[in-house]
Amino acid sequence: MSDAYTAKSLAGSDDTQPPSTTTARALAREERKENTSMLLLLAPALFMVAVLLILPLCWLAFQSVQTEEGFSLANYARIIQERIYWDTFSLTFKISFMVTVLSIVLGFPIAYAASRLHGFWANLILVCVIIPFWTSVLVRSYAWLVLLQRRGLVNQTLMDMGIIDQPLNLMHNTTGTVIGTLHVMLPFMVLPLYSVMKKIPQDLLQASESLGAKPFYTFRRVFLPMAAPGIMAGSILVFVICLGFFITPELLGGGRTILVSMLVQRNVELYHAWGAASAVGLVLLLVVFLIFWTVNRFIPIERILGAR
Repeated sequence: MSDAYTAKSLAGSDDTQPPSTTTARALAREERKENTSMLLLLAPALFMVAVLLILPLCWLAFQSVQTEEGFSLANYARIIQERIYWDTFSLTFKISFMVTVLSIVLGFPIAYAASRLHGFWANLILVCVIIPFWTSVLVRSYAWLVLLQRRGLVNQTLMDMGIIDQPLNLMHNTTGTVIGTLHVMLPFMVLPLYSVMKKIPQDLLQASESLGAKPFYTFRRVFLPMAAPGIMAGSILVFVICLGFFITPELLGGGRTILVSMLVQRNVELYHAWGAASAVGLVLLLVVFLIFWTVNRFIPIERILGAR
């Protein structure tokens, strides 16, 4: 019986396979099983993304090329040809850029203080940053209406101190829009900055100082480069949100400061022009994608988001 088994093995029967082939097939089956399980787990999320994001975008794209005459690119041609669209996009980018820069200027010291301090004071700073999230944006915008009006607290305080003789025009213009938007956007800058600064090792700063570097040199050559991903993350977050911000510019702008989001709303409510509104929205979405693509060319998005 032993001789028969040996002969069968030497003859290369189909019933026996090399161990490596069997192992490879087993691993392949396990991988397919794992991929199937992962796909089933992701199915609800993929379904929600398709229903809530992809389908509405497809509907907007379809609406943007539909007119009473049928298929047409007239809505996109109007964006290029009419000056009001250029002025609106220009003002939107201007305000978004101003708010982003001011957020960095104001948010960097706040995040730095919160990351360097410990205990009660660090927690107090973070609580003060997070508290605005507990209040509606609409309520905060109306509060700024009270503060910035001609007889509001800001103008009255400045006049009582003798700094100004006449009330400043702080509402229904770009100034009021920037102030109110900055108040809403500031936490979106501080929190990414804080998360990055908190991870910077204190030993590196101490090593730089022990080697004879002055505090400003240490800050510029050691601390600031390591905090750059937080600055980029906060800047992108603030800038992109500002591009589509609506409530605060609508209230504090008083109808004189027209941003892209307000242009979309007026096309729908006043003119019932869903095609024009869809075209504007898709152009704004394209601009946001271009911003992310441009930033990713210089600094990978994974690094900005802290994935690596």
